[in-house]
Amino acid sequence: MERRRFVNGCVCCGLLASASTLLAASQAVLPARLDRPEPGSDEGGLWSLLTREEERLQRSRFLLRDEALNAYVSGLACRLAGEHCPDIRVYIVRSPFFNASMAPNGMLQVWTGLLLRMENEAQLAAVLGHEIGHYVGRHSLEQLRDAKSRTALGQFLGMAFGAAGVGAAGSLAQLALLAGMFAYSREHEREADRIGQELVAAAGYPPIEAARVWQQLVAELKAEAEWSGDAGSRSIFFASHPDPEERSQLMASRATTMNGDRGDVASAPYARQIRGHRRQWLEDELRRRKAGETIALCERLLRQSDDGESRFFLGEAYRLRGGDGDGARALAEYALAESRSDCPPEMYRSRGLLQRQAGETAAASASFSRYLALRPAADDAEMIRSYLQEGR
Repeated sequence: MERRRFVNGCVCCGLLASASTLLAASQAVLPARLDRPEPGSDEGGLWSLLTREEERLQRSRFLLRDEALNAYVSGLACRLAGEHCPDIRVYIVRSPFFNASMAPNGMLQVWTGLLLRMENEAQLAAVLGHEIGHYVGRHSLEQLRDAKSRTALGQFLGMAFGAAGVGAAGSLAQLALLAGMFAYSREHEREADRIGQELVAAAGYPPIEAARVWQQLVAELKAEAEWSGDAGSRSIFFASHPDPEERSQLMASRATTMNGDRGDVASAPYARQIRGHRRQWLEDELRRRKAGETIALCERLLRQSDDGESRFFLGEAYRLRGGDGDGARALAEYALAESRSDCPPEMYRSRGLLQRQAGETAAASASFSRYLALRPAADDAEMIRSYLQEGR
């Protein structure tokens, strides 16, 4: 169990947890910049490994290379990290899963599934602040020493080197390994949670937003459990983290002793930064085939902004789920999407597929024709044209 707890962090993020008091006169106090470890030390060996893997990461096809978005996330991390800023390198990874992690050498990964789920800048700051808490607290070094004392270090590093050499550089499995070589102890998670909240409050954001990140995740898990019976309890992410509901309650209670809900959550700046990417991230989300979670996510997005894109993707989640009544639910969402100016053209294709399945030939033809008029060069245009030839 101990060894498994250590290595099971491969696809975890180190997201939000509790710590030694860092607030002094309402300002978060971080330790001085960390020195690079001696090459011959255990930590130095780990740094060398991570440096080589960071070079692979920089070539990965999964990296999102949008300069503006990278500058935005990096700038937020630097704002929180203070004098540690020069040591932190941010990498945005295209993956639909909720994940973020910071390696002991300053390599910080943020996955797009996490960015999609953040409602505002304050929530992202809470995640980044938590990761910075792990970094400045040198939690990975403590885990490394703990593993060595249990004679698990050799096996762990062997796994790391082995995974690094398998497949093409930048494979998602390799990125998952880099996203969290250490499953931090629950004490470390709680410590990093508190550091993150204190950094958020010191930066002028409402610390209650850290608790809301977890409330949102719990809502998705419950929705998935209601649909499929799988509450995500088998997820590696939750295996080494405190109970998410307990965690949210603890952070909500702590927030009342800080700034509470006072401060600017910066929703509009955050929405502007991710607007150009949201559709692709929602398409990736659908491919997860976690209908309960996706529906809960889309419903939450709609509470933020009732737009055609969100309506369309909620309809898509129902259509792909295909449960009793889901076809009708999808058609209702498509109708709402159509009434918005930003309705994606793909709505007509999806509606046509449902109408065709129901034997509504004329309605399906009208929907398919509209889709082709808007997307004549679509990748599936020939297939849709073949549907139009049916019954003629």
